[in-house]
Amino acid sequence: MAIIGLLIILSGIVVLSLGCPPAVVKVRPPEPRVEMYGPPPYPEAVWISGHWKHKKGEWVWVRGHWARPPRLHAVWIPGYWEPRGGGWIWIPGHWEYR
Repeated sequence: MAIIGLLIILSGIVVLSLGCPPAVVKVRPPEPRVEMYGPPPYPEAVWISGHWKHKKGEWVWVRGHWARPPRLHAVWIPGYWEPRGGGWIWIPGHWEYR
């Protein structure tokens, strides 16, 4: 009985560490909107562009915003929709350190 419990726990750890595969959206995302923005609110501010999000079968625009880099020499890599598996998946934006 202890072995079965241990196998269940190990299986859960493997699933959590691998994560869930991204959801495939079968409808091509709309072209990105052109966003107008003013000067940065503080010197180190970085503009994070808006993007389309697929929610409950509809495309919803997530507005861009200014963000503070998490640490020195951080560069924002924007997210994008990538064609995959007969549809599209969202690759989230992230910070890279150079």
